[in-house]
Amino acid sequence: MEVTYRMQDGFQIPNLLMPQEPEVHLGKYAELRRQYLKKHRRVLYTNLKTSCRLTEHLAEIEQTAKTMVSRSVQRMAEAEGLTEQMKEADPMRWTGLMNNLKHSAEEQVLKDLIYA
Repeated sequence: MEVTYRMQDGFQIPNLLMPQEPEVHLGKYAELRRQYLKKHRRVLYTNLKTSCRLTEHLAEIEQTAKTMVSRSVQRMAEAEGLTEQMKEADPMRWTGLMNNLKHSAEEQVLKDLIYA
C-alpha cells in the first residue's frame, strides 16, 4: 500500500481515509444499538468502526431483535389466548392487547440485546 502526502501548514500530512462501508438501511433497533455503543461503549464502537464491522454488527442486531420481538409476541399471544376469533369479535380490545404484548417484548429485547 502506497501512502501519499499533502502539504498543510508546512507539514506533510498522510492522505489516510477510513475504508468505506456499504450503505445499508438499518432500522430502529440498529440505530438504538449504535447510539448506545457510541455513548456507553466507546472502545467497542471505535473497534467496530475502524475494522469496518460496525454495519455488519448493526445489521445482525437489527435482524436478531426483530426475530426476538416477533417470537416473543407470538408466544405471549398464545399464552394469553389471543386468537383470530377474538380479533374478529372485538378488534379494538385485540389491538390494545397486542400492542401491550409488543411493548413488553420490545422492553425485554432492549434490555437483553440492545443495551447489553
